[in-house]
Amino acid sequence: MASAVFLLDLKGKPLIARDYRGDIPLTAIDRFMPLLQEREEEEGTGLPVMTENGVTYLHLREKDVYMVALTRKNTNAMTLLQFLHHLSKVFTEYFKTIEEESIRDNFVIIYELLDEMMDYGVPQITEPKILQEYITQESHMLEITPRPPMAVTNAVSWRSEGISYRKNEVFLDVVESINMLVNPTGNVLSSEIQGAIKMKVYLSGMPELRLGLNDKVMFESTGRSAKGKAVEMEDIRFHQCVRLSKFESNRTISFIPPDGEFELMTYRLNTQLKPLIWCESVVESHRGRVEYMVKAKAQFKHRSTANNVEIVVPVPNDADSPKFKSTIGSVKYAPERSAFVWKIKQFQGGKEALLRAHFGLPSIRDDDPEGRPPISVKFDIPYFTTSGIQVRYLKIVEKSGYQALPWVRYITKNGDYQLRMPEPLSGGGSRLPPI
Repeated sequence: MASAVFLLDLKGKPLIARDYRGDIPLTAIDRFMPLLQEREEEEGTGLPVMTENGVTYLHLREKDVYMVALTRKNTNAMTLLQFLHHLSKVFTEYFKTIEEESIRDNFVIIYELLDEMMDYGVPQITEPKILQEYITQESHMLEITPRPPMAVTNAVSWRSEGISYRKNEVFLDVVESINMLVNPTGNVLSSEIQGAIKMKVYLSGMPELRLGLNDKVMFESTGRSAKGKAVEMEDIRFHQCVRLSKFESNRTISFIPPDGEFELMTYRLNTQLKPLIWCESVVESHRGRVEYMVKAKAQFKHRSTANNVEIVVPVPNDADSPKFKSTIGSVKYAPERSAFVWKIKQFQGGKEALLRAHFGLPSIRDDDPEGRPPISVKFDIPYFTTSGIQVRYLKIVEKSGYQALPWVRYITKNGDYQLRMPEPLSGGGSRLPPI
């Protein structure tokens, strides 16, 4: 429960202030910036939650604007931080970008939004699409006072009634991001899968959707055996439309979806993975030059193809005179990133590719292991999931009985995907063939 919400500039000067409960003097915000600076000096970073003299400050920064909630109550901090994130999302929908100028230009509508999104310090309506139905940016006179949509007073606050489409369709994307750190010898130091199920819903009326996954816990709780692989998901987070009581009782994902695009759920899997794209590198350092050989291998099934592969290999800051030769794709030197970028439009599973690079080095240096950044890799592999998660069914039920088309797509992409480089070889003649 928030006592007040403030929008501040970078100096800590209030741009917007909304007092909800009157139990904290508005001058308490003057302590926010000094408190934040003290914490940054002590901890090395600004903490999102800080307390002083019985007042708790929770904040979120967007470009040159601080969004701050104040409370005296023993409040759930995550609830208020989540509210600030929703506030940021709503402002972005309305103003496209959150910065000091856009806040000053739209302060009237911001006060309207703050009044609708929170009442007596309790979060209320946070869905941008519902708010946009009755809080508009056009300032025009209406003969009839507009009534708020039924969704505001409805139990289903994220969807309006009376939605109609000529063609009823649902698009569901299972998107998995791979976070991975690999040492120079190919041993995986850490790996995890961050998954999300994203939907685009174009359905008429108030449909009820039921989604079935190959969830290991569900199969175990019901005593059924899974046909194929079952997946044990961790840290599951749902959109507010999902009926949590049904999920907790029988692991059924049942919901009335918002209209349009939204993220239904996220999950995580802590599992030992092998690198989907492995880059073996050799670095030779000589007086006045440095040479690289990078061998990339797609370590997934032949029938899958990685698209838009981008391998970023770091080089010394003062490297110059680049020369490249690769068996596939294109290579460019990016001096602003102190790296060269190898782009492969399509990389089929099981294939290998080779790159040779040569740079001049005007200065002599001692190699610093701490100062050797890793190779980073970007990619996306359609129709493929590393975890093996599968949509078993997606049922759509609406009282009018119309037929709807569900479309399901799987995508695996990189997250924080890094491969450490070996120590440079030095001295003697070059072991690598000339370019």
